[in-house]
Amino acid sequence: MIRRALACVVVFGGLTAGASLQAHHSTAGVYDPGKEEEVTGALTQLKFVNPHGSITVTVKNADGTTTDWTFTTGSATALAARGITKVGPNALKIGEQLTVTFTPARNGAPLGGLKTIKRADGTVVGNEGGN
Repeated sequence: MIRRALACVVVFGGLTAGASLQAHHSTAGVYDPGKEEEVTGALTQLKFVNPHGSITVTVKNADGTTTDWTFTTGSATALAARGITKVGPNALKIGEQLTVTFTPARNGAPLGGLKTIKRADGTVVGNEGGN
């Protein structure tokens, strides 16, 4: 009886661990880690949520149109540790001009994995390790 109960605990533990491992995913399927690009535009949206947040930057194209670029970030906690915040003296503000360095989406969509943000004053904050 004890062996059967122990076996059930081991099987249940293995199933639970397997589910947790599958819950987290690699970003390499979406973004091309071998490439790095940069865009400059106005910050239009901030989503600081867990497990991954996002920022949206509206970029003016050469032909006068605009493109909304969305960048996946790390967790809210990881961003705060790197100086990327929504409140306080260093907070990012809607409308602020930013230059964003990112790993681009493999399919060419205006989507990227955030690497760094450069503010108009030259301050650079990073997201490395936050995804």
